[in-house]
Amino acid sequence: MRFEIARANIDESPKRGETARAMTRRLAQAKAHSVAHKFKEKRLDAIVIGADTTVELDGHLLGKPDSLKAARDMLGRLSGRTHRVVTSVATIRLPDRAAKIATESTRVHFARLTASEIADYVATQEPLDKAGAYAIQGLAGRFIDRIEGCYFNVVGLPLALLYRMLIGLGWQPAALNHGGHASGRPRD
Repeated sequence: MRFEIARANIDESPKRGETARAMTRRLAQAKAHSVAHKFKEKRLDAIVIGADTTVELDGHLLGKPDSLKAARDMLGRLSGRTHRVVTSVATIRLPDRAAKIATESTRVHFARLTASEIADYVATQEPLDKAGAYAIQGLAGRFIDRIEGCYFNVVGLPLALLYRMLIGLGWQPAALNHGGHASGRPRD
């Protein structure tokens, strides 16, 4: 699938009293609309995708930490607990602007972490640009006891959900050959 990355440049601050679902839906839609607006003059045949992910623990939203101390604090709160990762995906088909939005939620069971494990992980700086201060697909994968739901949601983009949304907008995936690879593409 050919794609381009375009920055939405929107304010991602949560609104007072906003739930994880409401916030991620609002931000995913804002991102998709911002990018779609940039291409309104070009009359492209394309699908714009906007997504937003947050971590929710006991009704509190944990976004991206703004410091090493904030990352340590978030990981301390997650330690030995179960939290939810919520991602909303908004799509807009161009040029007709047909739109869809959907939300995925996954329960993540975090192992109990020692202060040393938290300090060592934060020192890698991996947590600094991740909702909830961890990357399941990175070094923090070792701290996850189990999940209930979509792994790719925890990474930040629920692929099965996105695939169904794209199909619903008329996107046609490339045919797979018998080796499981997209036809017309060389095998690696």
